[in-house]
Amino acid sequence: MATKIRLQRHGRKNYAFYPIVIADSRAPRDGKFIERIGSYNPNTNPATVTLNFERALYWVNVGAQPTDTVRTILSQEGVLLMKHLQGGVKKGAFDEAEAQRRFEAWKQKKQAAVDAARVSVASAKELADKKRLEEEQAKNAAKAEAVAKKKAELAAAKAEAEAAAAAEEAAEAPAAEEAAE
Repeated sequence: MATKIRLQRHGRKNYAFYPIVIADSRAPRDGKFIERIGSYNPNTNPATVTLNFERALYWVNVGAQPTDTVRTILSQEGVLLMKHLQGGVKKGAFDEAEAQRRFEAWKQKKQAAVDAARVSVASAKELADKKRLEEEQAKNAAKAEAVAKKKAELAAAKAEAEAAAAAEEAAEAPAAEEAAE
């Protein structure tokens, strides 16, 4: 029986997530499987991968063939590197302790790169938010200035109209007094 390590599609339209399963190569994509060894969620930034490292390594060692996408995931998680290092131990190129040391060094370097990417994404988002806030404050200030200018013009026009009305009343008042006498 030829076994594959592949993804099953779950989720809803435009929001899929993928369990990573061991299945017979003849089984349908979302059909019967032998074992579930993890999941892959591409909807997060960066994509979230949960993987049972020991079981994935076991299945790769017994000959299960990963699909292209799963091969990339396994490579990023270090399963294929560990298989390679175990091959070096079997050939006698180095011992098990050296293989573990190399794997841990690779893992730390990989984790540092992931952390740097997360910090970069977070800082870029923070900068974008700050820029958007500054632009909004500038727009609000311009709008407030325009409103204040319009209110000043209306107040000036109203004061001018009141002054004209007062002057007209003042001119009418002496004429009314003269007519009354």
